[in-house]
Amino acid sequence: MTVEGAPPLRRVVRALWPQAALLVLLVLLALFVGRYPGPFWTPPWLLWQDDLAARVVWSLRFPRVVAAMLLGMSLSGAGIVLQTVFRNPLVEPGFLGVSQGAAFGAALAILGLGAGASPLAVEASAMAFALGGLGLSYAVARRLHFGGWVLRLVLGGIAVSALFSAGVGIIKYLADPFAELPTITFWLLGGLSGVTWPDVLYLLPFVLPGLTLVVAMRWRLNLLSLQDESAFSLGSALNRERGLLLLGAVAAAAAVTAVGGIVGWVGLMVPHLARRAYGADSRLAVPAALLLGGTFAVVCDAVARTLLAGEIPLGIVTSLAGAVGFVVLMSRVTLRVPR
Repeated sequence: MTVEGAPPLRRVVRALWPQAALLVLLVLLALFVGRYPGPFWTPPWLLWQDDLAARVVWSLRFPRVVAAMLLGMSLSGAGIVLQTVFRNPLVEPGFLGVSQGAAFGAALAILGLGAGASPLAVEASAMAFALGGLGLSYAVARRLHFGGWVLRLVLGGIAVSALFSAGVGIIKYLADPFAELPTITFWLLGGLSGVTWPDVLYLLPFVLPGLTLVVAMRWRLNLLSLQDESAFSLGSALNRERGLLLLGAVAAAAAVTAVGGIVGWVGLMVPHLARRAYGADSRLAVPAALLLGGTFAVVCDAVARTLLAGEIPLGIVTSLAGAVGFVVLMSRVTLRVPR
């Protein structure tokens, strides 16, 4: 064991390198999966023979594949942090009003600016309200006087999520049914069809620091999963460590939600799959969840844009695959977090 009880780096690398290699391989394969020029595949040699094929791969598919990988890693990383911190195996990134806040912000921007609203304006509004949802959940929890801090934060998140969901319903009712409403509905279904390199660059300042913080503090999650008295007796600064982990996880999840819309089940199902495959120790389960989440999202996005002539919203594909996978996991193993 190394300092602070972290497992040796060699052990982590030995356990995770096959999954990392699989993710890299699938990212490379996803660049050539698509409906140009054939129905499902772009031969690699066309990059040197067909200028249009080269532009499709490097300017359209490549940023989209990178965004899908970041989305899967962010949602799964946020999911495993939330499940462990709240000691509840059934929570996910929308738990603290993040996803619902992003949905409200995007819908508000589309309603205010029209169906032709700038993608950057929609993303900025979604990001602002996603982080606002977290702040509002925290503020509501501070005002409650029922139960412990974790329970109060849970109740605050439920209340804020309901408020934002009601707000989205009102906006959809007020939206133009022939212009704004279809745009709002498609965004809420989740998808990466319009992602370009500027969108990827927009993600990086939030996703990279957030996930780096989560990975760097992953060994503290084992302490935070204990009862507060036990964690405190072992030297954990509960409020500070919870706050840092939640901030990093939610910032990354909010950024990818602002770009990709509401993509469900990734943050709920993938952490359980990581624990099933690599054990409940967060020192190994957290990086495993990031790799599995990136793999899952890249595969689902490739299916969404390739299976049919018209693109399937990514949120539908992840919900279908995630729900089926979750049922299989529930039937085979008891869902739990480390105690």
